[in-house]
Amino acid sequence: MYNILVEVTTWYLEMLDPKQLRSSAPGDYQLRIEQAKIPSPEFSHFLYSSVGGKYYWIDRLSWNKERWHNYPNRPELETWVAYISGTPAGYIELEMQPQENAEVAYFGILPQFIGQRLGGHLLSVGVKRAWEIGAKRVWVHTCSLDSPHALANYQARGFQIYKQEVRTQQLPNRPISPWLGAYASKIL
Repeated sequence: MYNILVEVTTWYLEMLDPKQLRSSAPGDYQLRIEQAKIPSPEFSHFLYSSVGGKYYWIDRLSWNKERWHNYPNRPELETWVAYISGTPAGYIELEMQPQENAEVAYFGILPQFIGQRLGGHLLSVGVKRAWEIGAKRVWVHTCSLDSPHALANYQARGFQIYKQEVRTQQLPNRPISPWLGAYASKIL
């Protein structure tokens, strides 16, 4: 299953002051952003695989249901979900860490909602929330496998690159998908 070697660049970005945040307004749609307060392994798995499947988010695929349940059921983690007209459209996970760091652990938009100015707005709301819950530093990492708009979105919101790494990574011959054949083309 893992038979493609690719060179992956990872960028680590940070924001050190709430004044650095350059918020983005939402598009013209019926939007609600709400915290997911009840851990649901099925919903967490849905968000992760639906948002990240196209981008080779594979780190959590080996998790069992108990781990999917326990991960969001921690006081240091908040999951915020964007809904457009009642349909989940994207999410952001904020994890408080030692020394008052807040990591944007996962963030993304479901494929059908990309290009509707939701990503910039959801990220703005998430970063603002990180400052509200006591962060002294907000950080995130993204890589060349993520959406081609990810790095630009982080920088547009005010994040600054503080570290960059390049590594070779072994990947499946095609992205994961929410259903059989959703992403039929290979990466190369």
